Amino acid sequence: MSCSFNKLLMSSLFSLFILSLTLSIAQAQVPENATFKFVNEGELGPYIVEYDGSYRMLSVFNSPFQLAFYNTTPNAFTLALRMGLRRSEFRWVWEANRGNPVGENATLTFGTDGNLVLADADGRVAWQTNTANKGVVGFQLLPNGNIVLHDSKGNFIWQSFDYPTDTLLVGQTLRNKLVSRLSAERNKDGPYSFVIEPKGFSLYYQGKNSNKPLKYFSLAERFSPVQGTLKNVTLQASPETDEGYAYDVKLELSTGGSYYVGRPKYNGTSSLLRLGIDGNVKVYTYNDKVDTQAWEVVFSIFDRESFWETECQLPSRCGNFGVCEDNQCVACPSEKGLLGWSKNCAPPKITSCRPSDFHYYKIDGVDHFLSKYTSGSSVKETDCEKKCTSDCKCLGYFYNTETSRCWVANELKTLTKVANSTHVGYIKTPN
Repeated sequence: MSCSFNKLLMSSLFSLFILSLTLSIAQAQVPENATFKFVNEGELGPYIVEYDGSYRMLSVFNSPFQLAFYNTTPNAFTLALRMGLRRSEFRWVWEANRGNPVGENATLTFGTDGNLVLADADGRVAWQTNTANKGVVGFQLLPNGNIVLHDSKGNFIWQSFDYPTDTLLVGQTLRNKLVSRLSAERNKDGPYSFVIEPKGFSLYYQGKNSNKPLKYFSLAERFSPVQGTLKNVTLQASPETDEGYAYDVKLELSTGGSYYVGRPKYNGTSSLLRLGIDGNVKVYTYNDKVDTQAWEVVFSIFDRESFWETECQLPSRCGNFGVCEDNQCVACPSEKGLLGWSKNCAPPKITSCRPSDFHYYKIDGVDHFLSKYTSGSSVKETDCEKKCTSDCKCLGYFYNTETSRCWVANELKTLTKVANSTHVGYIKTPN
């Protein structure tokens, strides 16, 4: 009897605690003097910004960061955080509503309920933090570029660092992935992604003809798999006195250890890691002491001087189709042989899936970007051809005659020239 009474008492006390906590959170409000409403209107800014965009700055500022509306096409604005001072080129380091723009007279509102809302002039909600009545009492832009909504104890209820787009700032942790911007003109998600995986991070390309993302770089394959299960990576900067450098910039792994990704000669805490439009990953460091050329590239995964990877491994290094050698686009493959490469080089257009309507031409000594970081399938060369022939989306196949490995490619893009004649490619072409 006593035991049952104690259980009932404990259950009642717990229920009262939860009710009290819920009421406390519900009653917590943003003070009226801490609320705001910004309207996207007025004169556009006069300075050069990334992607040649037009912009309107908001009063939310913590040097070198500032919140703004910007656009690259008329009346299609993105709420974004810029990094850089006004005499230098701005970089957009976080975006709230990529792919879902708002127009003139759109509003950004932070109300007493603690919700941050971006809405069009007609009231359509384009983006929000979904933090209404969750205990938020304040909004801050921190010195590291993190936008936070916090409760009365300073705990973050929401933070922009949890929602990166294509950029990591120093101190920011990536748990899922970065997605590239589509192009300088079109502010939508692009085809490239930087993905955290159990044994390292990988880079993927998702083409229009791809059934799934295609891996073109893997940390685990390039170096060695991490010990344990990788859950996240964090961009960090630390002082460095050796060799005359001021700072080390590195990617710290949740499993322990780190990879150095830059040694700038000035304040490395003003660095960012960016997954670019071209699929390359670079680290930039900002020098706030100069008026021009304030950004320095201190690291690239794909670079002619890098020991990580060469530029030829980038899927779009040679556009839609081309052979790359020594980081340069050297040829346009054709049935007549290797012709001079140009930006107009493109694979043959296949209009019919019937095997009688197409054939293959051979290219000796080339690798597809798939073949370096994926194992392919172990089949005979004739069976490799059959796999491509039976797949309407297949544009060609690549085969290593020495290891009997096959890669069927629905995207051709950049092929890398290799000295080994056992690496061959076959490109579909109409009869």
